[in-house]
Amino acid sequence: MIWGIRSKTSSIITTMASLRPSSVKGDPIQFSPFSAITNSFTGFHRNWLGLRTEKLGRVDNTWLRLSPSLKEKSVLRLDASSISAGLAQELQRFKIQNMSETDGRVDFFDEMKHRFLSFKKQKYLGEVEHFKTLAEVQSPKFMVIACVDSRVCPSNILGFQPGEAFMVRNVANLVPPLENGRTETNAALEFAVKTLQVQNIFVIGHSCCAGIQTLMTMQDDDNTSFIEKWVANAKVAKLRTKEAIHLSFDQQCKHCEKESINCSLLNLLTYPWIEERVRKGTLSLQGGYYDFLRCTFEIWTLDFKESNVSHGSKISVKDKAFWC
Repeated sequence: MIWGIRSKTSSIITTMASLRPSSVKGDPIQFSPFSAITNSFTGFHRNWLGLRTEKLGRVDNTWLRLSPSLKEKSVLRLDASSISAGLAQELQRFKIQNMSETDGRVDFFDEMKHRFLSFKKQKYLGEVEHFKTLAEVQSPKFMVIACVDSRVCPSNILGFQPGEAFMVRNVANLVPPLENGRTETNAALEFAVKTLQVQNIFVIGHSCCAGIQTLMTMQDDDNTSFIEKWVANAKVAKLRTKEAIHLSFDQQCKHCEKESINCSLLNLLTYPWIEERVRKGTLSLQGGYYDFLRCTFEIWTLDFKESNVSHGSKISVKDKAFWC
């Protein structure tokens, strides 16, 4: 019985090795695993169970000479149910090994898997009771609004731990005013303030922001793209920056990056349920600026008593700090 299974397996592999690449690359409907195996039996001698050991050796050599691409395609088309369990496992391992590297590039999901398992071992299992509590309820002290830029992850830069910060990220870390209508940003703000009752809203900007660069270069009446329409929420910051005509373009962009943070802080006050809590002192609004070229961080707090949204959008800040 065992010899019969080995012979049948060798016959299938021999047939697959003899197939031309053009037939392997054919329409998958026309070249199904079943049709390949059925066709392989039509040209065999009736005494195919009597194959000699030398024949098996030639089959092995033929299989080894196949190109990697043809091997893989042949393997994918074999019907695993028609061969031995041991060989099916070997073929599966072959596919997994080839999936780990594509065109010489490492599979980043494999790396991601190792990072996750490392997190589980070193962080989760070490603080399992804390994570069980988080599974029941979250009570973050911060609502963070940051940019989508891949270089400026707040959790990485400022060390926020799970459960500490409710976070939303968008292009150029903007907060549109209430009058501009519903967005995912003010939806997140509503949940953070009304439901989670965060104590701080922290708007974090950064250097070399492509969103701000787009704002500074686009025409005011030409908001044709999604990005341009979105960054137009910071047009007040652009107008204030343009007043500083003595600055170079790079300096203007940096100035606008910080100015847009202050505009977002003022825009937060256009939401009644935020303005009320800031007035009562139960909610604080902070701005932050991360310069990743120099790895420095600036932070400040909006001075509500000295700021005014309705009259000229005047903003005043306090408690400035510079971390370097």
